[in-house]
Amino acid sequence: MSSLRAPLSSAIKELRIHLCQTGAGSAGVRSFLAASYPALKKANPSLPILIREAGGVEARAFARYSMGAEKVVVLQGLDESRISAKLEELNNPKA
Repeated sequence: MSSLRAPLSSAIKELRIHLCQTGAGSAGVRSFLAASYPALKKANPSLPILIREAGGVEARAFARYSMGAEKVVVLQGLDESRISAKLEELNNPKA
């Protein structure tokens, strides 16, 4: 999680996180957000970080880059450290 305390890539224009409010597969995401969202937002104050909760959805994170390009990573069933690693993958839009 400490790596997400640094600013994310300036190539990212928006970060969206989708999760289920009650589903077991989203438990790690809920825990990650409770522990890490303040530091993530503090490190990226001008980046829109959108949290979308809906019943029964698969936990995923989307990064939107310039020209509307998007990249998605699945967060379903992951623990906090693996979620942090998945979000780091979004830092490189070419990968």
